[in-house]
Amino acid sequence: DMDVARAIFSELIEINTTNSERGSNTTAARAIERVLLEAGFPQEDVHVLVPADAPTKGNLVARYRGRDTGLEPILLLAHIDVVEALPEDWSPDIDPFTFMERQGYYYGRGVTDDKDEAAIYTANFIRMKREGFVPDRDIIMALTADEEGGPRNGVAFLLEEHRDLVDAAYALNEGGGGMESNGRKISNNVQAAEKKFLSFTFRGSNPGGHSSLPVRKNAIYDLSAALLAVQDFDFPVMFNEVTEAFFSGSADLVGGEMGEAMRRIVANPADEEANRILAQETGYYSRLRTTCVATLLSGGHAQNALPQLAEATVNCRIFPDHDPDDVLAMLQELAAPFDVEVEPQGQATASPASPLVDEVLGPIERITEQMWPGVPVLPTMSTGATDALYLRREGIPVYGVSGLFNDMDDVRAHGQDERIRIESFYEGQEFLYRLGKALSGGGIAQ
Repeated sequence: DMDVARAIFSELIEINTTNSERGSNTTAARAIERVLLEAGFPQEDVHVLVPADAPTKGNLVARYRGRDTGLEPILLLAHIDVVEALPEDWSPDIDPFTFMERQGYYYGRGVTDDKDEAAIYTANFIRMKREGFVPDRDIIMALTADEEGGPRNGVAFLLEEHRDLVDAAYALNEGGGGMESNGRKISNNVQAAEKKFLSFTFRGSNPGGHSSLPVRKNAIYDLSAALLAVQDFDFPVMFNEVTEAFFSGSADLVGGEMGEAMRRIVANPADEEANRILAQETGYYSRLRTTCVATLLSGGHAQNALPQLAEATVNCRIFPDHDPDDVLAMLQELAAPFDVEVEPQGQATASPASPLVDEVLGPIERITEQMWPGVPVLPTMSTGATDALYLRREGIPVYGVSGLFNDMDDVRAHGQDERIRIESFYEGQEFLYRLGKALSGGGIAQ
């Protein structure tokens, strides 16, 4: 089983799946299709689905058949596209698209984001089939395109055009995983919520004039003042079931003044001193509220003219339950004194938090305790976004969990010399194998 997983992992890493002329998600999807068919899965249960307008953006959907018990399927989701990686940006002796083993690590673009989970899900399908395992419900695996960006997001495409193939009671996805520091396992995280993404345009305008005759009213100055008002503003503390569990569970792990501040903020979200202490860590600050930050800036039209137009983009990561209209109203209130207009750039995609149900959390906790005694399971909310948002907005809960432990002080996803500890990879494979069987029920065919 380890050999199967390694072979699949190696082949996936060496297929360039970037959003570029060199990249093809379809090639990777076809490779997994071949592996599954060779393992005996019937063709009618293995699909490579390619958008008509994007021939390199193929996705694989495979179904592991269970008994017809009336239970809805579970969905195992992983993306097989990766961010760009240029050889000249990596160490001279490490090629991003060559699978390499060195000193206890596997190297290559995608080994942690997210081809590790794609390889594991595929290998576990094959392992269960060889054992004759028959679950009480179908298990669906979807390996998708353009999570990292690009014109044809695979999950959105599948929901729009092949919903029947991926519809499920709930899904497992990336977004969580094990946290490790100094060789010690801290927690096995389950991502059950993520923030919504929405940018706003701030616009200052003015009749302008000659730069030799300056006036106090200046589009650039007005815009600058409005942006400084955003900088100085904190949205109120908010909680949902997931973040309350995160801060309650983190308090003992973190300890000290910060841990005590976590306990206090859960008990009283208006505790200003606890808020001040937690704000020292950006990860905690951002998980407690909606955040907005200026990210792009342009203005003026000539060096010898007073500016007639100045614009900025302010990017907001909105708490799942926070109404984007409320965020817009607050930003407009901050900008109004400076005659700066604020308008949204499109609409935020709803992404409701997934419920922390025992049906899912119970097996995760039990298997975590079996494999790593004493390591707690910690529900988390991502400050960024994953493909889970497409499923959550369609009413399919998603739980980001993998059992893949990574050094929280050495994060290399999207970066130079991406790597995963070999031991962690196979531990994650075993964890997801046990979890898949526990969630799907059933037993060995006689």
